Formats: sequence, structure tokens, C-alpha cells
Amino acid sequence: MKLTTALALCALFFPVVLSAQETINTPLEISGSADAYYKYDFAKQPNILTYFDSDNNSLSLGMLDVALKKRTGKASFMGELSFGPRGQYQSVPNGDGNPSNAASSFHIQNLYASYAFSDKFSMMAGYMSTFIGYEVITPTGNFNYSTSYLFSYGPFQDAGLKATYAFSDRISLMVGIFNDWNVYQDLNGVSHVGGQLMISPVDGWTAYLNVLSGTPNDGRSGTILDLTTSYQVTPKVKLGFNAADYSIDGGGGFGGAAVYLQNAFSPGFSLGLRGELFTLKGLAGSAGKDMAAVTLSGNLKSGGLTFIPELRFDNDSNSSFLRQDGISPTKNASQFSLAIVYSF
Repeated sequence: MKLTTALALCALFFPVVLSAQETINTPLEISGSADAYYKYDFAKQPNILTYFDSDNNSLSLGMLDVALKKRTGKASFMGELSFGPRGQYQSVPNGDGNPSNAASSFHIQNLYASYAFSDKFSMMAGYMSTFIGYEVITPTGNFNYSTSYLFSYGPFQDAGLKATYAFSDRISLMVGIFNDWNVYQDLNGVSHVGGQLMISPVDGWTAYLNVLSGTPNDGRSGTILDLTTSYQVTPKVKLGFNAADYSIDGGGGFGGAAVYLQNAFSPGFSLGLRGELFTLKGLAGSAGKDMAAVTLSGNLKSGGLTFIPELRFDNDSNSSFLRQDGISPTKNASQFSLAIVYSF
């Protein structure tokens, strides 16, 4: 009788313990992407040098990206490695801060741990994709394959410590301390402070007000102010907007705005248009330049596979582009690209 009772109690207790263990120790999640592209500049020059489709008239690699995620109770971890030009020297220039290693940076995109003290308050520490801007390094996070000037000139990653408090599902605030942009080790010490206010006024609409300020290794402090917002107007139509201004003491920096309009004609086919105005600020005694770019991209999807045909037209006030002869300057440049992206 006692044995039967004990077994019955174990039968009742064991699922509870197992359930608790399942909650505490979730399986390791593995995800990622792989991409490649072909780009052809109509002037047969490598004119448009935003990231990441920089090679002209070449079948070129993007990157293989692998992300590992794990949650144990209130603690979680993410590590993301990438291999290939897009994920290595194109996205983490001189990642370790050592001038002698400028030609071979590391390839860690994310490496951080977080802890949820409550449903409202959490902290995160490590090397993280930046909270600044609309576009990201991983191609699966962008609709267009080529990137904006705002993305190309802004931060890619931030190493630091940040805390986030969610006042509700519609409002949260993040504050943190960070290294200089895109470095694992800040030779100047922890040099930046930043914050993000997230507001979601209605379902489908989210806006982020971001700030990052500090003094890099060159000793010239600067502050970047950034607004990133997107609105799912209908199940098929999405509208996005990004505006930023980066001002550096003594002159320099950049500013601009980009609008994103996307329409899903079917589950397997979407079109997206990005229009951007961008200003590269001049230093004392030197002029800056103004850029304008229009990019039309298609997304043809089948399972985890996406084909991205793209047309892009750029204008540069300083005539920085080249004509077909490779000598004569021109204000205009145009290109076609076809990218293939697989996510898993």
C-alpha cells in the first residue's frame, strides 16, 4: 500500500518536475543564413560603394551566418558567427582595435548574455548588433540587398552593458554604456553612453528614438540621434522610415533620411522601394557632399530561399562616380544586382 501510494505521488510529481526542467532548460536553437550575389554597374565601374554588394560584374559571396541561442530560466545567451566578406572585413573593420590586424578582422556578429529580473526589467552584456538604424548586417533582416548610406556610415555593432525597462507592451526604455563603434576592445576605455525609447502607439506601428554619444579613439566626441519606425499599414503594405544626424565636435559627421515602401502581391512575391537623401558633412575648411538614391527590389520567396533582383540609381553632388572610360567624373550611377539568400 505504501509502495503504491509512493508510486502514485511520484507519478503526480514527476511531470511537474519535468515541466519545470523543460521551462528552465530550453533546447539550443540554431539558425542562420547564406547569401551570394551578382552585380553589374552600367558604367562598368565599382561606383556605388555602400555595403554589401561591392564587387562589379562578379559572382561573389556574401556570408554564411550561424546563430546559437539558449535560454535557461531567466538567463539567455546568443552567439552569432559569420564567415565571408559580408560578415568579416566588410562589417567589422579592424575588429580587435590592433592596427597590425587591419586586413583580417574577426567574424563575431553577436556574443552576449541577458538576464530578465522580472517581466519588465532585463539587462544585457556583451557584443551586440547596434540599436541604431533601420537596416542590419544579416541579409535576412533587410528587404533590399544593397544597403542605405545611413547604414553604411553608422555603427554596425556595440559592445557594452544595457538595461531595459518595459513600462507596458507599448513603451520601453533602454540605457547603456558602450565601447566605441564596431570594436571588441575599446583602447580609449568605455567611451559611449546611449539610450532607446520604444513607442508602439497602435498595433502594427513601432517607433524607436535612439541616441549614442561619446569620444572615440581620435578624441573628437560626437553624438548620433536616430529615429527608426515602421508601420504595417495593411497585411500586404508596410511603410518604414529612418532619419539620423551624427555631429562631431570640430566638424564632420553625416545626416539623412530614408523611406521604405513594400507591398506583398502574393505570399511568394513582394516589391519594395527605398528612397534616400544623405549628406556627408565636411570638416572645417572643406565641403561636404549630398547623395540621393532610389532602390527598387523584388523578393521572390520559396520556403527559406529568397531571390532579390534589384535596380539602383544614385546621384552625388560632388560627381564622385566615373563614366565608362574610368576617368570622366559624373554625378549619376546605376546598377543591377541579383542576390540569392537562404535562411534556416
